[in-house]
Amino acid sequence: MNHRQLTFAREIRGYSQTDLSSSIKGLSQSNLSKFEKGLSVLSEEIQSKIIEFLNFPVEFFDRKINTSIENGNYRKKANITKSDILKFENKCKILGYIIDEMAQSLNWPEFKLVPLNVEDGYSPEYVANYNRKILKLQKDEPVKNICSILENSGIIIYEMDAYDKFDGISFFTEQGYAVIVINKSFSNDRKRFTIAHELGHILLHNESNFPVSEFRDEKIKEKEANSFASEFLMPANEIKNSLRGITLGDIGRLKSYWLTSMGSIIIKAKNLNCITEDKYKYFMIEMSRNGFNKKEPVEVFIDKPQCFKNGYFLFKNDLSYNEDDFINSMNLPKDILDDIFYFDKMVMLKVFRN
Repeated sequence: MNHRQLTFAREIRGYSQTDLSSSIKGLSQSNLSKFEKGLSVLSEEIQSKIIEFLNFPVEFFDRKINTSIENGNYRKKANITKSDILKFENKCKILGYIIDEMAQSLNWPEFKLVPLNVEDGYSPEYVANYNRKILKLQKDEPVKNICSILENSGIIIYEMDAYDKFDGISFFTEQGYAVIVINKSFSNDRKRFTIAHELGHILLHNESNFPVSEFRDEKIKEKEANSFASEFLMPANEIKNSLRGITLGDIGRLKSYWLTSMGSIIIKAKNLNCITEDKYKYFMIEMSRNGFNKKEPVEVFIDKPQCFKNGYFLFKNDLSYNEDDFINSMNLPKDILDDIFYFDKMVMLKVFRN
């Protein structure tokens, strides 16, 4: 049994070492701890009990899930717990593992975007506009079908139930596929900004492309990713004239056109010196007074991610995979696969008769 896989399975199931050892007769927390560190062995009998208790296929424990989230870039709440982070990261690791496994039978779209090193003097705004050109986006138009545009350019976007604890995360699978995970429950304008923000991390802060110096800490990276996202969604040269002398009503109309939040438009106006500090504060007070800081008026459009979903149905329809085939090929439990492939579930409706 691969000791790292045991740790992974235990954490996915939400058990501490104490929880697991107390549930397995003959297993002490001390021995479990040593085994997970690679410092001792467990008897085959104990291993069999653990496998049965955790309800993972035996073959899973010979696999290696190496997708690293250590350099993953988050948009998360400050009060998030370590337990929440671990649960979220492990689910992302499984997603990355499945993407790599599926790549043995299908070709994910080729990565077509161009990372540029901010430490070589390229600003986040320059990188944003440079890649807008690559994507053949018109200067004065919003990024309408943001999911399909990026997925066709080699980025797999996935919506995940993450309550209100995470906006999103970006990472690369072991085989090098770029992935953006966004919170399924958030508003469309928030999803769009999160996607653009994570795209900024992929193009600016991926250490596989160029070294990222130690001084560029999380705070700096977040600021740069925000600058990238703002420019990618609302190019300064195209929106600047519309921001001079704006009213609260104007902000709503601009939101409908650029498909971004009212809050991000206000910040854009401030950063471009189109409004004073006092006007900025006034807008933010009015946003709060009207409850717009919690739920803004005007729901904007966003298209649905399709790449991963299409890959799944290719396996089901073209390769005739059934439930057991997925379990056997991925070596993952049914409940975990059902959670990842949630879009296969149908809502049952009843006919109403008078």
